[in-house]
Amino acid sequence: MKVLAGDIGGTKTLLQIAEVEGNEIAVLHRARFSSQAYATFESLLGDYLEQAPAALSKDIASACFGIAGPIHSPEQGPCTAKVTNLPWHLDEAQLRGRLAVPRVHLINDFYATASGIDALRDEDLAVLHPGTTLTQGPRLVVGAGTGLGVAQLLWSEGRYRPFPSEGGHIHFAPTDAEQEELLDYMKNHFERVSYERLVSGTGLSNIYSFLVNRHTGSGDEIRPSLLESPDPAAAITEQAQRGDAMAQRTVRLFLSIYGAVVGDLALVSLAYGGIYIAGGIAPKLLSEMRDGTFMQAFLHKGRMAPLVKQMPIQIILNQDVGLLGATLVPTRN
Repeated sequence: MKVLAGDIGGTKTLLQIAEVEGNEIAVLHRARFSSQAYATFESLLGDYLEQAPAALSKDIASACFGIAGPIHSPEQGPCTAKVTNLPWHLDEAQLRGRLAVPRVHLINDFYATASGIDALRDEDLAVLHPGTTLTQGPRLVVGAGTGLGVAQLLWSEGRYRPFPSEGGHIHFAPTDAEQEELLDYMKNHFERVSYERLVSGTGLSNIYSFLVNRHTGSGDEIRPSLLESPDPAAAITEQAQRGDAMAQRTVRLFLSIYGAVVGDLALVSLAYGGIYIAGGIAPKLLSEMRDGTFMQAFLHKGRMAPLVKQMPIQIILNQDVGLLGATLVPTRN
């Protein structure tokens, strides 16, 4: 089956045309775009179709787009979607007419990510915690990038089926005095403080800003200019890896909050089938993810610590997993 697939995020959008057979994907054409350079998805899609060879655009059987935002699925009629961190609105019916293809699917980006798990190879994954995998047990997919995505995979009728959520928007729950101060600081800027405000690229910037504000005058070397860089999260990460004290504090606090929320979601999911850490941040902080900060927070669950300790955790290194999933979904529906 020939499929047009997309992974649509607040920072980047990936599009590809591929031939699919089972879990095997033969990519025919792929391109990456800066999402924020376009006022609408339709204009970006138009640029992609102009780039792709005309012959490849013929005979597309289905199109599927994974979107970083909630999907509105009425009982009757086409689905629509709004990208959380962009002013983009997508409509299945409009896209079907624009593309002239029989079927168009709009799916949540973490539905797409979860759908791509089984297409990953061993080299696409890094073990963070071995645990003990329960065959056909529930799986949890969590990933910090531009936002914080969450999905589950539950075994049904011979295969894992994805269930998306907006779990990244649950309320931030501090676990110590410093995090209580962080919550108070964040309340000065947001009416409601969700985990996505802290466990995301923007979250790294928010935590850094809090620590700069908290430690000004303490004698530490402070680099507020990092927040003025084109990509503050990348700048903070880079400086942390170069030994900057304030950036390192930021990353440690970020990972502590990240580990805590993944542990809480693991309790909700009973993820004995495995936990998969997706998103663009974890692979860039692979050594920091392994230094114990994340796992200490993940395991800090009181009476439930022995339970979560059983759950395997792997970091997804393949940044195209969402695109893989969006490519496979039309063949499974």
